[in-house]
Amino acid sequence: MNGGTPKTGIPENWDGSHLWITPAEMGKRLTPYVSDTERKLTDLGLRDSSAGMLPPKSVILSSRAPIGHLVINTDPMATNQGCKGLIPRSQLHYKYLYYYLLCIVDLLNLLGTGATFKELSGGKLKEVTIPVPPLPEQQRIVAILDKAFNGIAKAKANAEKNLKNARQLFESHLNSVFSQQGEEWVVKTLDEISLNLDSKRIPITKSDRVSGEYPYYGASGIVDYVADYIFEDDTLLVSEDGANLLARSTPIAFSVSGKYWVNNHAHILKFENMATQQFVEFYLESIKLDDYITGAAQPKLNQKALNSIPIAIPKQVEDQAKIVDSIEQLSNETKLLESIYQKKIEALDALKKSILHQAFSGKL
Repeated sequence: MNGGTPKTGIPENWDGSHLWITPAEMGKRLTPYVSDTERKLTDLGLRDSSAGMLPPKSVILSSRAPIGHLVINTDPMATNQGCKGLIPRSQLHYKYLYYYLLCIVDLLNLLGTGATFKELSGGKLKEVTIPVPPLPEQQRIVAILDKAFNGIAKAKANAEKNLKNARQLFESHLNSVFSQQGEEWVVKTLDEISLNLDSKRIPITKSDRVSGEYPYYGASGIVDYVADYIFEDDTLLVSEDGANLLARSTPIAFSVSGKYWVNNHAHILKFENMATQQFVEFYLESIKLDDYITGAAQPKLNQKALNSIPIAIPKQVEDQAKIVDSIEQLSNETKLLESIYQKKIEALDALKKSILHQAFSGKL
């Protein structure tokens, strides 16, 4: 069954009682079942959308943006045009169908067509064959997969919690270090302890870049590799613009060395010694910069604002170096833990695929 979307500009179409789901919402689901939706249609909206209402225990497959999200509705539900609703017949267990489609997501993506974005047509979906053993055998397979997937979900949740805890431990240590300022600390603005080299930046459009061995840096790190360089020094790059200035999902300050090129999306700071550079790098990662950033839609940290950021720092370079060493040690230990937990999460995802393959190749 196909879905549809009513006219969004008509308020009377929305905030009704008919559940209505989209691929974007499906992608947020952590369990197979869905009993509520972010948006709901009125009777008028349902008619305007031309979408049919799927009965409970249907399997909903996103057929574009992307292909392969899957949920099972526990209540009558409509979808937008990016979904296909599958209503199992009496000889097909709904959860068996769900698991089988989950097993062949890669195949479904191969069947998708389209230049801008792939879409799985109803015609192509109908060509997909499903092995349908007797209902008791389907139920046996579903029971095994349910038990295995529940166990994997718990193990993955624990690994993700441990991963989060490791990151929070490091962040807590950073905050503790920089909040315990002694008498031998001073507060300096960034322009008092560094030299800004922004005037030496040269952006190159992608079409004009010549591939090579030298890193080409932007706001969040290496963007490309080019055939020439404009810097050969130890410097600290600080993001000038981009959503990450507020989101902080990746570092906004990072040390670089060797030969490299920098575009105009990263500020370039030169320090008198490496200890100060690394201290400032960690310090910037430990504080919020919201008060220095302009623009919500397109956040920007301009040079004037960057230069005015106050940095609490020990007077003596030796004291700076000791703090940097202790932070680096914990940082390395944290990265090791993160790597272990991340690999465990990846292994659990691979295990799910393996169990699914075994289930539908007669090996369970």
